[in-house]
Amino acid sequence: MTTDTETLRIPLDPFVSDLDGESAKLRAAGPLAAVELPGGVPVWAVTHHAEAKALLTDPRVVKDIEVWGAWQRGEIPPDWPLIGLANPGRSMLTVDGDDHRRLRTLVAQALTPRRVEAMRARVTELTEGLLDRLSEGGEDVVDLKAGFAYPLPMYVVADLMGLDEAVLPRLKVLFEKFFSTQTPPEEVVSTLVELAGLMGETVAAKREQPGDDLTSALILASENGDRLTDQEIVSTLQLMVAAGHETTITLIVNAVVNLSLHPEQRAKVLSGEVDWSAVVEETLRFSAPTSHVLIRFATEDVPVGDKVIPAGDALIVSYGAIGRDERAHGETAGEFDVTRETARRHISFGHGPHVCPGAALSRLEAGVALPALYARFPRLDLAVPASALRNKPVVTQNDLFELPVRLGG
Repeated sequence: MTTDTETLRIPLDPFVSDLDGESAKLRAAGPLAAVELPGGVPVWAVTHHAEAKALLTDPRVVKDIEVWGAWQRGEIPPDWPLIGLANPGRSMLTVDGDDHRRLRTLVAQALTPRRVEAMRARVTELTEGLLDRLSEGGEDVVDLKAGFAYPLPMYVVADLMGLDEAVLPRLKVLFEKFFSTQTPPEEVVSTLVELAGLMGETVAAKREQPGDDLTSALILASENGDRLTDQEIVSTLQLMVAAGHETTITLIVNAVVNLSLHPEQRAKVLSGEVDWSAVVEETLRFSAPTSHVLIRFATEDVPVGDKVIPAGDALIVSYGAIGRDERAHGETAGEFDVTRETARRHISFGHGPHVCPGAALSRLEAGVALPALYARFPRLDLAVPASALRNKPVVTQNDLFELPVRLGG
């Protein structure tokens, strides 16, 4: 088995100029690839489906940053652009075992299938309102991300968490800095401080005036003996807002791109031959909204294929590579196919005890938004060549700057 010192590392492009090509390179390196995150931080990446499922349930791979040798040795600077993702505060994203179950259970109780389904009417109302706005604008070419794919999940997560809509524009700016590899070092820490401050203000407001929202539910649970600290509530709120809008934005955007580039697939959906749920699942597999999830740490040497994650090393989960693993999805894994029988086997929302608790809500939003969008604009298509679409400098998200489309009247 090869060790770290014997392995050449694949640098992840901080500008994400060719995500598909990079994912293919990672996948070709084997189920475990040695990579370098922007900023020169060495980690391992799991890139194949079966091995990812195994590692996501392996108790030797934990989320406690204190296990990370590089962190212990002071090699990770506080202004590293990705520090907010590697060390986002105490939430279900950063703890394991009993603490993870405690925090996750409280969130899951607010996102039960019944409660998610009850949000359908609100999602439909928001969707129709945004589509009305696109229609009333009178323009044939619009940025569909800015006018539709972004505001829909942001409004939904604001309702879910009880956020004041007045803070949403500022949150947009802060989360762009939070995820970006290009945030200036002097702004990294201030961005994290301001985000925590805004979330703290929301928590304080909900203590004074509780509502029917997840933030109020977390506060109530902490008062009823579930032992949530204020930091845990703030970090959980920040996690849910970040994950609750970014993934769904990208899911909607990527579905539109895929359908535009594959008109024969789009025809099958618009004719009713294929259900919209198939578009959602194939998009999640083929164009995973989250390209890489940071970050887990090995408590002991963990063999993966012909390599080993040494004790104290860090691991990321490369969903962009995993979704196109031919061993999981056949020889055509690199093709977008809404009739694919294996599409629902993807793990783009995670796996095991750490699967995203908001997965059902994201599916609901996309499942309402996409058919409504194409019912209103059945001739919708890209307004620029696919080669003109540019990814934002966000190594964790498959996220475009904009999505120019022609509505088609």
